[in-house]
Amino acid sequence: MASVKETGSFFTHGDSKQYEFVLSLYPQALKLKAKEKKLKKPEDLLKLDAWYQEELPKKIRARGKDAHLTHDELVQCMKWKLSRGKFYSQMINLVMINTPKAVATETRKALRKLPNLESALNNLSSLKGVGTTMATAILAAAAPEIAPFMADECLMAIPDIEGLDYTAKEYLKYVQHIRTVVDRLNAENQNSAWSPHRVELALWSHYVTRKLEPSLLDGIPGLEEESKENGKDKTTDIANGSPTVADGKDSEDSSSGPLALAVTEDSSEATNDSISVVINSEETSREPTTNGNGNDTTNDNTNDHDNNTNDHDSSLVVPTNGDSVVGDDNAVDGGTDNTAVVGGGDDNATVDQEELEPSAKKIRLQEPEEGTA
Repeated sequence: MASVKETGSFFTHGDSKQYEFVLSLYPQALKLKAKEKKLKKPEDLLKLDAWYQEELPKKIRARGKDAHLTHDELVQCMKWKLSRGKFYSQMINLVMINTPKAVATETRKALRKLPNLESALNNLSSLKGVGTTMATAILAAAAPEIAPFMADECLMAIPDIEGLDYTAKEYLKYVQHIRTVVDRLNAENQNSAWSPHRVELALWSHYVTRKLEPSLLDGIPGLEEESKENGKDKTTDIANGSPTVADGKDSEDSSSGPLALAVTEDSSEATNDSISVVINSEETSREPTTNGNGNDTTNDNTNDHDNNTNDHDSSLVVPTNGDSVVGDDNAVDGGTDNTAVVGGGDDNATVDQEELEPSAKKIRLQEPEEGTA
């Protein structure tokens, strides 16, 4: 099983204690997010979040059966959403076009439709500038026990969700995944009070901290036992001749065997092509030999070997940062000046052919065909 330090595995297998720990990292994750976004005033995000998480829900509940949002609250809610995610200033302008009466009326209708999330979303979407994601922000503040916020980070962390699709249908699917975790955590601990919104916040915290400061996750309860268990599993796999590959959408790298190294990098915004480098080498020792007269004949053998290897590839370009691999077509033939060009450092560095091990066999570099990486 993949480690709970991976967000996908944490979402699927994390227990109540682990979720509680990760949720406690939310304030730190929020600061990391503010730093990542390079906000001029990071404290503004912290204040907005405190207002959204604590003050707004209390104000909505205090209105009882007449629960609704005011025009100012709707604008503030949009500012919170944009500050924690992608910022589009025009969205604030669109929301401000709504009249105070329209905001109160439509939000009142929507909240009365709960727990029917689909109907509530339809009502909220009638307001200008309010799409599915913004509507879920309103519902999460008004009814956290029913509705989680549809955060990009949470969508990308759930293994069964393949992409970002901001529709009511996808939101309902997302809610079902979240509720499955809620039921599991509450069944583990009868005294816990997990809600869809709390699970969503824990998942968001895990995703952000793993991306920006993964060392914060080192304190997850049970991580040491898990590491020991994974170590036993890995030892068993190696003994059986089976490679161990990490599960989860966000696993970073894996090896397909001792002779092949597959380098992959997976992030939420971009996926780089994998480059497979197959290295076959054979090392043999060369001992000095003597003829009947006691003279050293090693040089004679070496010269014969060098002459035979002039027709082979004598160059190797090794990528270091994801650069494309240059194979046999770009090899530098020996001729009279046999040199091998070695990349990944000083581009002008050369190594004299005679300095290379005469016993080293060809090193093959294979570049996967397009679409197979």
